Amino acid sequence: MTTSDFDSYRPPEDGPRRRRRPSVRGAAAGAARDLARSGRTWLNRDGGGAREAPAVPDAQFSAYYGQAIIKAVPWKHEIPAYLFLGGVAAGSGIIASGAAATGRPALRRNSRYTAMTAVALSGAALVADLGRPERFLNMLRTVKLTSPMSVGTWILSGYAAFAGVTTAAEVVRAVPTKPGSVVDLAKQAMRIADAPAAVGQALFGPPLAAYTAVLLSDTVTPVWFESRNQLPFVFVGSAAMASGGVQMILSPTAETGPARRFALLGVATDLVAMHRLEHHLAELELNEPVETGEAGRKLKLAKALTVAGGLGTLLSGRSRALAVASGTALAAASALTRFGVVDAGMVSAKDPKYTVGPQKRRLEQRRSSGTVHDSIVTVR
Repeated sequence: MTTSDFDSYRPPEDGPRRRRRPSVRGAAAGAARDLARSGRTWLNRDGGGAREAPAVPDAQFSAYYGQAIIKAVPWKHEIPAYLFLGGVAAGSGIIASGAAATGRPALRRNSRYTAMTAVALSGAALVADLGRPERFLNMLRTVKLTSPMSVGTWILSGYAAFAGVTTAAEVVRAVPTKPGSVVDLAKQAMRIADAPAAVGQALFGPPLAAYTAVLLSDTVTPVWFESRNQLPFVFVGSAAMASGGVQMILSPTAETGPARRFALLGVATDLVAMHRLEHHLAELELNEPVETGEAGRKLKLAKALTVAGGLGTLLSGRSRALAVASGTALAAASALTRFGVVDAGMVSAKDPKYTVGPQKRRLEQRRSSGTVHDSIVTVR
């Protein structure tokens, strides 16, 4: 809605009028003049207007004919699972590449198997949400850099390709062969392709961990959109602590030093990013969806498990039992974080106040900065 100088124009008052006998109509006109002299108008009651009585009450936002202002995404458990498994796959690929470079065969093998399994299950969860596999393939027909879904599809596909090569190299390495046999030739070919594939897997890991946060925040869902500056750090930190925790469970304690440090880095990143996210939402009065209800319980439990798992990781040292318990806590915390964030976003989409409130605040900010000629509230 825009305004112009003509909207604030009011015709001058006529000259002195002859006195009339008081009447109901005259009393109403007098009230209107008193309202105008007090600096209120019939529209906004802030100035102008001479003979108009307030005709429109103060607006109160509510649902539109009993419906939400925006439509919540129709996601079920497949999408949060897809987000969690993608994070595990991304972090496991980075750990596997580091293990290959530092000579940790057990950690390298387990991380590669974990990465391939997680990315396969992640893709399966995405296809299950899409309904038909060809819908995923159709997204590979084009590349649209302005679409997080299009870019994310190619990131997932590229990572899966490199993970497939490193996993095949690991499988062939474990198969006994005779010199000159077909399997021996395959093993030599995989040995050549192993290092470049490991580098590619490590390079595709961080984008795979972060793009899902961009995918969520590029929507009109209030909690996700308003968290666009903090959510990528939350997801990357969550992916690091989950993948490190899984390797603390699967791999020998003697080789999991890098995985433990990776997990601790993820714990610190996750805690700081979640704190900043919650503080930012509190400033916008959007903190209720992430602090109450089912989403709030999941996120609170996730934070408790993150702290407990981080302390256990610091103290695990050579204790296999403590390492397994800490790794389990970190993986569970990562999963709960993804499920809690998705649930909080859906709650914020269903309640109109979480949509209208930020819009009104943006309008007030524009007016306080001197932009008073329009009432656009959708500027990001």
